[in-house]
Amino acid sequence: MSAQVEQAIFDLLGQLAPGKSVSPEDVAKAVDAAGWRRELGKVKPVAVGLARQGKLVITRHGKPADPEKFKGVWRMRLPGADDTPAAAEEGETP
Repeated sequence: MSAQVEQAIFDLLGQLAPGKSVSPEDVAKAVDAAGWRRELGKVKPVAVGLARQGKLVITRHGKPADPEKFKGVWRMRLPGADDTPAAAEEGETP
């Protein structure tokens, strides 16, 4: 099932302009439009794994967030040239 979520993430991001992001809800709806709420809980662990691998950036308030510490409303986008490990650490404040 995580393969479906991962594929949906990259399919959606591939349709967007560079630097644009998608929400977890968008991904869940792409996996199962009728039962997207059941899929929503599967999106975060997949996104965190992809962020750890450097394939994805998790953002909060438009800034990179630490994939180990973020809470609240978040989005996903593809990594850009300005996404360095230091930028990810600064994205979340305690």
